[in-house]
Amino acid sequence: MSARSSFTRRTLLAASPWLFGAARAAQLPAALEALPRTPKMPVVFIGHGSPMNVIEDNPWRPQWGALGARFGRDFPRPNLVLCISAHWLTEGWWVTGMASPKTIHDFGGFPQALFDQRYPAPGAPAIASALSAANKPRRLQLDTKEWGFDHGAWSVLKPMFPKADIPVLQLSLDYGRPPAEHLAAGAALKALRERGVLVVGSGNVVHNLRATQRGAAPHQAYDWAAVFDRWAAPLIDKADGRTLAAFQGQGELAALAHPSHDHLLPLLHAVGAVDPGEKAAQFALGFQSGSISMRSVVWG
Repeated sequence: MSARSSFTRRTLLAASPWLFGAARAAQLPAALEALPRTPKMPVVFIGHGSPMNVIEDNPWRPQWGALGARFGRDFPRPNLVLCISAHWLTEGWWVTGMASPKTIHDFGGFPQALFDQRYPAPGAPAIASALSAANKPRRLQLDTKEWGFDHGAWSVLKPMFPKADIPVLQLSLDYGRPPAEHLAAGAALKALRERGVLVVGSGNVVHNLRATQRGAAPHQAYDWAAVFDRWAAPLIDKADGRTLAAFQGQGELAALAHPSHDHLLPLLHAVGAVDPGEKAAQFALGFQSGSISMRSVVWG
């Protein structure tokens, strides 16, 4: 489920609370003009839970697959997926720049069948390079060797897009930056949505591995987990990122819901990429192991 990535980088020069900067947030670098225009793509947040969800029968994976099937029917087919996973934590923001990113099995103690999983979607090195180059001075670094697709990415993208034929970039999370800066980083992605880029955040609205209860039914949850999940639900509907980013104001409730808040940051990125008034459809409601909210949402 969650382990902090051991992948660390030097602190970025001239680190910024956003990726493109305020003046560039609604613009695209010239190199990205090659991406065909599309109707505005939706924004997705998936509560991913255990990596075992990708191989075991469960209530969640079929719903992820049903969402993926809507692309090319109810939504445009993506030109590119930009995934923000809770499992790539770095100093500064980084983006994968490989042509063929590897599948990372960033967990332990699971059956071999899970380690055998692969998601061979291509990367998009030219797009990654253009994004990095547009973010001077060095606000978005390009990783061409070390990362790939961790299980926060491939465990949800594989059910959604099983053919693995849509290019994928993974964006890291600068865990050292305040939550509000992650919201601002998401807002910088808005212009990409009109070029067929599907923004997918992968984390959990509630995520406390210390309190997991094996065998808990999907409707069972600790009181504190259910209360925090209910607090977040209407804010997600309204894409009220400002209030969500101030989640630590919930005090002990927030500390129980997120002993570390890595799994909430992808939600802030996703909410930041949503325009005011966009309709939200929440799905995959319920809990895994009593302390992990599987709440997911598509806006647009």
